[in-house]
Amino acid sequence: MATNKDLLAKGVKYLFGALPLMFIGPYIVTLGFMNKGSWAMYVFLGIGIPMTILSMFLAFKGLNLMIKALFDGNQ
Repeated sequence: MATNKDLLAKGVKYLFGALPLMFIGPYIVTLGFMNKGSWAMYVFLGIGIPMTILSMFLAFKGLNLMIKALFDGNQ
């Protein structure tokens, strides 16, 4: 059983892309909820929610690619 190193590297890149978004996105959402009743709430929520969803997508895709690289091999 061989590991597909190219696919593994691609999965790690996705995870490194998701890592900062995992912290920045929820922080921006928190800033949005701290500004209730202000126009800034909608700006922060409009930026933070897509960032959080993107971090979850990138993490899932990265883990999925890494699992494929480890268990599928060169098939």
